[in-house]
Amino acid sequence: MTPVISLLMPAYDRQDYIAPSIESVLAQTYGDWELIIVDDCSHDDTVQVAKSYEARDSRIRVVACDANLGQFANRNRALKYARGPLVKFHDSDDILYPHCLATMASILESEPAADFALTSGWNWPGGPCPMLLTPRLLYQREFLGSGIFFAGPSCGLFRRHVFDAVGGFPELGVGSDSIFWLRTCAKFSAVLTPADLFWYRVHPDQEFQSTAATLDYTLVARESWQALNSAECPLQADELVVARRNLAWLVARNVYRDLRANRWNTAWIRFRRAGLTWREWAVYLRRQRRKLDHGTPLDRNGQYLVPAWVTKVQGESDANPWHEQAGQS
Repeated sequence: MTPVISLLMPAYDRQDYIAPSIESVLAQTYGDWELIIVDDCSHDDTVQVAKSYEARDSRIRVVACDANLGQFANRNRALKYARGPLVKFHDSDDILYPHCLATMASILESEPAADFALTSGWNWPGGPCPMLLTPRLLYQREFLGSGIFFAGPSCGLFRRHVFDAVGGFPELGVGSDSIFWLRTCAKFSAVLTPADLFWYRVHPDQEFQSTAATLDYTLVARESWQALNSAECPLQADELVVARRNLAWLVARNVYRDLRANRWNTAWIRFRRAGLTWREWAVYLRRQRRKLDHGTPLDRNGQYLVPAWVTKVQGESDANPWHEQAGQS
């Protein structure tokens, strides 16, 4: 039988972490899944550990590749093996809490207007979850509010058509996940689920902590500037002005920090890769203006929307109030 959720675990030299990561999948209260572990030519015993679990549970499959592709190319390779209509990445050094899949799947399946569900390591500002966010609300939250494109690939549970439409992850270094959100959220809606559904492990072996990763992340500003100048950008004209100012301020602040730390080459690369012309710097370099409630769905009276189960308890209509704001955002 085809599973509902395809869990994809890219792995590379994770022998010290992968066993607890797999165990956290086995502990899920939601059981209709497959776990596909795609190893990117590890030099340690990662594959051997993974195969020991494959022998114990038929829902687990291990693919040992013969060519190292790198993080995001390996994620795209893993997508080719997924069979389920829902897809979730689960990194080989993270831990899913037992209720993770059940929570995310139930919320996504109950909201047909959402193309993917998104969790985070901390709470979402601006009201209770679940929150249905249209592309405009997602861009508002990123560029005018508290941010959202910092989420890693493991934060999402996707309907398969999302990856089919965007062609998987861009392969532009460590910041490729942020660039993926830029492109995906311009087209698709998301439902925010409660946060803290998994533990994101931080350790010295992670790629994002390398010096090369710092330079990779400078590409995110360029892609963000291009997204704000694209015809597909879902923000309105007045919002775009503020969004561009906020982005210019962010780049300038990071350049300033590089200079103070004597990272002169990084500062120059960051400035050059941002892609702003001198005229654009002159127009948009202003102190940023952000509000925590930007990117939050509101009802007709400007109040936070509450989940459907709350309105039912209060004796209100069963109609989903999220749909009141969907056409406005």
